[in-house]
Amino acid sequence: MEQKNIVVIGAGVAGLTTALLLSKNQQYKIVVAAKHMPGDYDIEYASPWAGANYMPVSIRGTRAAEWDRNTWGPLQDLAANYPEAGIHFQECEIHSRAKDVGSATADWFAELLSPNPWFKDVVPNFRQVPSSQLSPGIDQATSFTSVCINTAIYLPWLVSQCLKAGVIFKRAVFSHISEAAIPSIHHPNRVDLVVNCTGLGASRLGGVEDKSVVPARGQIVLVRNDAKKMMDISGTDDGDDEACYVMTRAAGGGTVLGGCYQKGNWESQPDPNLAVRIMERANKLCPALTGGRGIEHLDVIRHGVGLRPVREGGTRVEKEKVFGFFVVHNYGAGGAGYQSSYGCAEAAEQNKARVVVRTKSETYVHDRESIS
Repeated sequence: MEQKNIVVIGAGVAGLTTALLLSKNQQYKIVVAAKHMPGDYDIEYASPWAGANYMPVSIRGTRAAEWDRNTWGPLQDLAANYPEAGIHFQECEIHSRAKDVGSATADWFAELLSPNPWFKDVVPNFRQVPSSQLSPGIDQATSFTSVCINTAIYLPWLVSQCLKAGVIFKRAVFSHISEAAIPSIHHPNRVDLVVNCTGLGASRLGGVEDKSVVPARGQIVLVRNDAKKMMDISGTDDGDDEACYVMTRAAGGGTVLGGCYQKGNWESQPDPNLAVRIMERANKLCPALTGGRGIEHLDVIRHGVGLRPVREGGTRVEKEKVFGFFVVHNYGAGGAGYQSSYGCAEAAEQNKARVVVRTKSETYVHDRESIS
């Protein structure tokens, strides 16, 4: 049977995971074409800046929750059996304060903060933390076993697995999605499918220009101190768009202290005042970082800023026909890029979504069988 040529645009966690799953089908010849590749650090390229972990914030009964659920198994397998992937198990505590109800952070973390979240039967060792073990000001807390991902190891590992499967990687910058379907650029033959995993770039890519995709700026401080466990809290006293979380990356990747969730903010440079607040909050939440001493005892590796690609209405996983060729979209996961990566990639690979056919004069939607 003749191979089908597929171009995946984007080499973040969405693009790499989708390419990896597609590569398991020997009928596909796959090229990943992207402006940025693992090893690059650029404000346009969100994946290297992520924490990253498994802390589901998706709402029960949604497609997003299904994607998160379907991602836990692969991440758990990698943590247990493939240490070279840079993922390890870490105990996680989620702390909740009643006074944060209604704040932007508490709304964002609503399912995560629930004492009875949908994922309690997915992750190991889910339990309520006894009130006698709670710090002053904390009204309730849950605990479970999660994973923390060292993105500096994991993204290159995904590339290595793709290369082993025959995937080709090329640098490319596209002004319009149709450029990815031009045979002479990537494939000598006809391109059968384009997979759009451009993240925040989907807001500007011609032929897509999804204006519902906006940045949610995150700022972190990476330190050498060991947190012992992953921790998160429902809010801060420093504003609705600031957050507090701590996680130690696998394989000597340092401990990430965060953060903020500043929607619509494109600023690429760290705010030094916010950095101080981040360190003070993290040190209070997790005294193990400094042994109860001040933030001057935090050993800073670097400060970082990343822009989460947030799409109003959630991640777009959908197949579309654009001017004569098929596109499968997989973008807009926001802060859930890693914890939904395999679920979203499976959905993209299986073409579960409806087909949207666009012409110059009309747009209409209908069901269509998947491309085999």
